[in-house]
Formats: sequence, structure tokens, C-alpha cells
Amino acid sequence: MSNPQPATRPADRAIAKPPSVHVRAVITWLAIFPLVTLGFFAIAPFSEGWNPVLRAFVLTIVVVPVAVYLVVPQLMRLYASLQAGIGR
Repeated sequence: MSNPQPATRPADRAIAKPPSVHVRAVITWLAIFPLVTLGFFAIAPFSEGWNPVLRAFVLTIVVVPVAVYLVVPQLMRLYASLQAGIGR
């Protein structure tokens, strides 16, 4: 006879609380600021004569997806792992 594994109940697993809106704001700023700074330097040579609105538009086309899909999720994982380490 096989020994059945006990079913894990949701109460058995630790459910992490999502970070506060203030923590998410800081994490988002930590993602956006360096990307915008690097982006300005990267597009400066060929966008010198551009209207500032066009420059901001082109910059945000690149920065926002990179931040939303790559940088912010990594920073959120880092924050979660730091919180898990502190909570032990």
C-alpha cells in the first residue's frame, strides 16, 4: 500500500503580504530614475535638435516597458527575498 501524501491546505503555506503603496513607489522610482538618466545620455547625440516633448516620448517608449517588464519585477523579487530574510 502506498502512503498518500497529506494535502497541503492554503493555511499551511505562508502568504506574503504585498508591499505597501509607499514601498512600491520607491521601487518604481529606483527602476525609473537610472533608466531615464541613462536614456537621456543615450539619445542625446542624435536628439539634440528635437522638441523636448518628442525627446520625452521616444525615451518613454523604451524606458516604460523595460521598467515594467524587466526591472520592477526583479526589484520586487529582491524586496520579497529581503523581507523573507528579515521575517525569519
